[in-house]
Amino acid sequence: MGWRESYLDAILVPLGLILMFAYHAHLYYKIRTSPLDTVIAINHLNRRAWVHNIMSDSKANGILAVQTIRNSIMASTLLAGTAITLSSLIGALVAGSSTTYNSVIVVGAFGSTILAVKYLSILCCFLAAFVCHVQAIRYSSHVSFLITVPVGEMAPGLSAEYVNRMIYRSSNFFSLGLRCYYLSFPLLLWLFGPIPMFVCCLLIVSLLNIVDTAKDFKLTLHHSEHGVIEPRKEDKKSTYTDEMRRKDEEAMD
Repeated sequence: MGWRESYLDAILVPLGLILMFAYHAHLYYKIRTSPLDTVIAINHLNRRAWVHNIMSDSKANGILAVQTIRNSIMASTLLAGTAITLSSLIGALVAGSSTTYNSVIVVGAFGSTILAVKYLSILCCFLAAFVCHVQAIRYSSHVSFLITVPVGEMAPGLSAEYVNRMIYRSSNFFSLGLRCYYLSFPLLLWLFGPIPMFVCCLLIVSLLNIVDTAKDFKLTLHHSEHGVIEPRKEDKKSTYTDEMRRKDEEAMD
């Protein structure tokens, strides 16, 4: 049975990882082609509107902007600190683990080599999360200064779209950091065998598909006959113009 259990790792682990990466490749495609179907793209559009509103009167809205950015920095700092702490714990486990491996509760390949590979995978995942959240903090720090600067001759080259690109990158790195955390769950369950790892990948992809889909958000505002602003479903092109798409693609680049 030993060779069959080893094949479980060779089959289920790559399948689980391919499933995770294929889902995120599909999500990226939807963000670029059908942005109003995804929560990420809708949040980017709302952040752009927020930036333009704040910078339209930076003196009056400066405190609100700084407090909002500070909350974002605090969230990224907490997640970055958690990631580096978990990385240190994993490193300590790798350094202090014995060569004997309890194979009773593990269905699949076992041994000192495969255990080291599992620990290394988890370590790389947490380190990637740490780097992403540090970059999110970096861009958020830039935004906290730029968003309160009055646009004009005293700030050459500064515009609301430039600040929006900074927020765009910060939120993207924040999302990538969270995705690394999500990936760490199946990698942690891999310690107990490839079957729990593969099942966890299926569950995470199913949940993320629900969380990332924005079926209830494809609404725009219009004035009714009585002058009341009401939600109405409209065509995507009427709310997400070619100009807005071009600016989003520039920010992503």
